[in-house]
Amino acid sequence: MARDQQRLERTAAELRASGAEVSVIACDLSDEVALEHMIDRALAIYGEINIIINNAGRIVVGPIDSFEKSEYRASMDLMFWAPVRITLKLLPHLLHHGNSDIVNIASIGGRISVPHMLPYSCAKFALVGFSHGADSELRPRGIHVLTVTPGLMRTGSHKHALFTGDAEKEYQWFSLGATVPGVAMNVNRAAEQIVNALKHRRHSLTITWSAQLASRFHGAFPETACAAVGLAQHLLPAPNAGKKQKKGYELEAQEPALIGALTALGEVAAERQAELPIV
Repeated sequence: MARDQQRLERTAAELRASGAEVSVIACDLSDEVALEHMIDRALAIYGEINIIINNAGRIVVGPIDSFEKSEYRASMDLMFWAPVRITLKLLPHLLHHGNSDIVNIASIGGRISVPHMLPYSCAKFALVGFSHGADSELRPRGIHVLTVTPGLMRTGSHKHALFTGDAEKEYQWFSLGATVPGVAMNVNRAAEQIVNALKHRRHSLTITWSAQLASRFHGAFPETACAAVGLAQHLLPAPNAGKKQKKGYELEAQEPALIGALTALGEVAAERQAELPIV
């Protein structure tokens, strides 16, 4: 399920070529009515749902000055309310059949608020709280809920992220973080870890060594961790109230050649994960 039918069909064709049975449904999860229709259609196709993976997200990068209230609302609608609505809609069904799984892909930004990504962090914090609480309540009733908090993933999604404020500079730091080896993880390795955690019925999974270290440090030394995040803020672009949003692929032509070379793996990941703009 995703918003773009063309991308869905392309991905479905790749999966079918490997022998998988696939049905695709185009739907915007932030639309509550469309979401309910999507669930009804999935049930009509298969009759039973055993696993839900909530992975839809949107990233908008910029300083606090550049965000209107609508941006927080849009982030919450997609990354918090959509998983909540899906869970509540299917809860009677899952409880009836039992032995079901829910995987909520949150973010390390749902444990440590990331500067210049406040709407994203707010929604991910809310999802982590819901996911942990749901696991505590539902696991004894036959529903396992796994909360995943990844660090930076090399998915190519920086091309479709939105950037505000000093958009060019915001894109540069984010694309580096989402691409450079040692900072961002290969998406296939991340998927393997999620599947393994699901098989072993784990409560939570934090992906990438840097995210694990940051989470533990923040838990043990919250004051010091907050101060460190404050220092990191000085490395980011200066405050800017510009509210015009641009997508990453619109800003690529303006990036320095060195950054373009350093983010070459992001280009490969974008092609593999169907994140390149369709022309």
